[in-house]
Amino acid sequence: MIATNDIVLHIDHVHKTFAGLHALADVNLDIREGETHAIIGPNGAGKSTLLNVCVGVLPPTQGKVMFHGTELTGLKPYEINQLGVARVFQTPEIFGDLTVLENVMMAMLSHRDGAFRLKLVSRFDEQGEIGQRAIQALRERGLGEHLYHLGGALSRGDKRRLEMVIGLVQKPKLLLLDEPTAGMARADTNATIEILRQIKDSGMTIVIIEHDMHVVFSLADRITVLAGGRVIAQGVPDEIKGNPKVIEAYLGEEQV
Repeated sequence: MIATNDIVLHIDHVHKTFAGLHALADVNLDIREGETHAIIGPNGAGKSTLLNVCVGVLPPTQGKVMFHGTELTGLKPYEINQLGVARVFQTPEIFGDLTVLENVMMAMLSHRDGAFRLKLVSRFDEQGEIGQRAIQALRERGLGEHLYHLGGALSRGDKRRLEMVIGLVQKPKLLLLDEPTAGMARADTNATIEILRQIKDSGMTIVIIEHDMHVVFSLADRITVLAGGRVIAQGVPDEIKGNPKVIEAYLGEEQV
């Protein structure tokens, strides 16, 4: 449910070229406050490139990205994160040699201080404020039994859930998810959908890139379809399902 019509993220005529190849070509997109917005399209459509431009990993060749009226173009990824944009990557990025609890405590320290050092983590008392908040966040997302397990020993589904917790404890205003169910078994996918529903119901603004149309149509308020680096359709799920261009470019292969 969309809370307001305020624009959280404004992508304005964004182009991105690599050695003359247009990965993104004149992409325009507005993300509204409180909505879950899915970006779909075939492989090579430019979806991950667009997210990389939004979080400062890649600079746009042309155009700009605005977040709550502040231009993100030219900012470093950590500066964008400090503004309230969190991203969960396609491949889980966690500290495999730290415990699940330590991973979350690290994220909380980074958000609070803007910097962290690995050697400091062991000095944090889990009975203190940071530790207790981290434990609560992990228990709420079904990871309470893994508090003292090494991050690298988790299943793929639990690693994804851990990374979502890491993103959420930073209290973002916008959560960007790059294929959060990639490679998951159906049971893990369904568990992840439930977690995302809880996040959605909290009112957080979410952008999700996803190939699994079951996930997309279970969660999305609106959908943008990319093909060949261009936007070919935007609308609510029922509009996208019935769009001939989308069926030809993508959904016909997905058997939705």
